[in-house]
Amino acid sequence: MKKTLLFFVFLIINFGGLYLGGILMGSSPGSNTWYKNLQKAPWTPPGYFFGIAWTIIMILYSIYCARAFSSPLPKKTVGLFILQWILNIAWNPVFFNFHEILLGLLLLILLFMTLILINKYLRLTLTSTATFLILPYLLWLCIAMSLNAYVL
Repeated sequence: MKKTLLFFVFLIINFGGLYLGGILMGSSPGSNTWYKNLQKAPWTPPGYFFGIAWTIIMILYSIYCARAFSSPLPKKTVGLFILQWILNIAWNPVFFNFHEILLGLLLLILLFMTLILINKYLRLTLTSTATFLILPYLLWLCIAMSLNAYVL
C-alpha cells in the first residue's frame, strides 16, 4: 500500500516537474522560431516522440522512486533526487529561452551523473530489477546530450 501511494505521489512530482519545465519554456519547441532554425542532428526524433518517451520514462522513474522511498534513505540521496528534479526542469528554459546550448549540455551531463549517483547509492536498497527502471531515463539523456551537442 505504501509503495502504491508513493508511486502516485511521485507521478505527481515527476509529471509536475515536466509541466513546470514546459511552462518555464513558454512555447512548444515546434513553435519556437530559434529552435526551428537550428541545424538539428539527422537522428532528431519527430516532435510527438518526445511526449511518448517522457511519459514512459516518468512512469518508470516514479516506480523507481516509490521503491526507493519506501525505505529510509540517506539525506545525500534525497538531496540528489531533488537536484535531479531541478536539473530536469532547468534544461528547458536554459536551452529554449536563453539559447544557452553549452550550459544546456552541461545541465544534461550533470543530470546524467546525478542519476548514476542515485542508482549507485540505492544499489544496496533496491533489487537489481528495480535498478533497470532508471535505464530508459539514462538512455534518453544520452540521446538528449547527443542532440544538444550536435547543435553546439
